[in-house]
Amino acid sequence: MVKKIGFIGLGVMGASMSSRLIDAGYELYIYNRTKNKGDALVEKGAHWCDTPRSVAEQAEIILTIVGYPKDVEEVYLGRNGIVEGISEGKICCDMTTTKPSLDIAIAEKLREKGAAMADAPVSGGDTGARNGTLSIMVGCSDEVFRELLPIFSVMGKNITHMGSVGAGQNTKMANQIVIAGTMCGVSEALVYGAKAGLNLEKMVATISKGAAGCWTLDNLAPRVLKGDYEPGFMVEHFIKDMGIALEEAEKMELSLPSLALTKQLYLAIKAEGHGRKGTQVLVKALEALSGKEIL
Repeated sequence: MVKKIGFIGLGVMGASMSSRLIDAGYELYIYNRTKNKGDALVEKGAHWCDTPRSVAEQAEIILTIVGYPKDVEEVYLGRNGIVEGISEGKICCDMTTTKPSLDIAIAEKLREKGAAMADAPVSGGDTGARNGTLSIMVGCSDEVFRELLPIFSVMGKNITHMGSVGAGQNTKMANQIVIAGTMCGVSEALVYGAKAGLNLEKMVATISKGAAGCWTLDNLAPRVLKGDYEPGFMVEHFIKDMGIALEEAEKMELSLPSLALTKQLYLAIKAEGHGRKGTQVLVKALEALSGKEIL
């Protein structure tokens, strides 16, 4: 059984995911650009590493979940990166939402050193990361999937092998396209209900039990009603994801107009200083379009 796991990226998602791995009995080797984000994990028994290379040298399987494609590239291919420290027989798994083409390119670099690669982006937000109920979309060989499945099972409930490397990222893009439209719909419903004078708690409870029922209504609408705009998933990261989806769609000569509109709304929110708030802050963009505070 694999015991030594490397974990790089200790943000909103990574901190909870890595903590669950320690609780499950894995020996964890961690790295994050901001060192103090690893303090709580070190107190639980994790080993701090000064570079991604050091993580790769000491762990058998290395998991990464960082911010942007440039961060993925730096962690894997940069100076003192994972590829410099990797050796034959080890497995890397990128759980960041990033460009499919980037993870495919990294897989080739790892293959040259006898190591394997998987891409496994996740969905479920901070709540899913804490509770171990994430949806995990995996791209890799059958053999690598079998090796990673026990680790994934600590962090998620819905774990699906989608195909070869890159398939996980493309599945996540489909996921983000759905979320973008849903987030708009839920936000518009809240603003409409508030303006119409409805009891919003009753409204959400009612419509969430019918055809409108969805994760966003169950998890993010209640946060809005409490005035809680702290991130389960940050606006600036969602903008990144939508940009990747639109870029990939353009390569396939697809038009995704609702996604493009949603991205523009979130760019407006970011310009107002809300880039590090949760995606539920979209209601503020709709209020701005109405010219008044409604919620």
